[in-house]
Amino acid sequence: MSPRNPAPTVGVPAAPPLPEDITALLRRLRMPHTRAIAADVVATAKTQRWDPVDILRTLLTAEVTGRDASALATRRATAGFPTGKTFEAWDPDASSIPAPTQAALRTLEWVHRKENLVICGPSGTGKTFFLEGLGQHAVETGLKVAWFTLEDLGTLLRRHRADDTVTKAIDKILRADLVRDCPANGVSTDTPTEGRRGRLVTDDRDTHGHEFDAQGSDEEPEAGPGGTGGGA
Repeated sequence: MSPRNPAPTVGVPAAPPLPEDITALLRRLRMPHTRAIAADVVATAKTQRWDPVDILRTLLTAEVTGRDASALATRRATAGFPTGKTFEAWDPDASSIPAPTQAALRTLEWVHRKENLVICGPSGTGKTFFLEGLGQHAVETGLKVAWFTLEDLGTLLRRHRADDTVTKAIDKILRADLVRDCPANGVSTDTPTEGRRGRLVTDDRDTHGHEFDAQGSDEEPEAGPGGTGGGA
């Protein structure tokens, strides 16, 4: 049976349905979460003599909570994460990335500063796991994330080159707050975008901000000719 229409408890009568005009208004206002519980809330409020403000609070809280959950699910689906791993399964002590560096990156302050992140290291050192954890964390805080591999981007470019819509396709990607792509040679990058014209990093020669080796080294890149830090 649907969660929105749970079976009534034995001995407890089911709440009467809402009047059709109220249901129609809730549909028109696009408030599905309120509509799902309104009948039960109204029945309970009558029995327990709730204050009208408590009724409003309960209904609006349910709507906001439901919308937040729906928006989070949409952002996760749109991001295209490969495995769904989050920091809940991450063991900071098992990683060679220094603990202070992990903690600093998880604040996501570097994303809001529009800095790029490059993680280098051999296979099996947890680069992708850590980056997916960062992406999932960013989504949970309300940011939009796009996850790509070089193969994905190559396919995208070939598909849009035929009708000369490559710029439009890339521009759509860069609407995300964070673009994650996985270049060749074991380099993984998380790339904060700068509005609709953000930069998409595909190798460590086009980055600025923080760069560290997944095997333990942690360093700030030296400033480039233009004064912006860049990877070697």
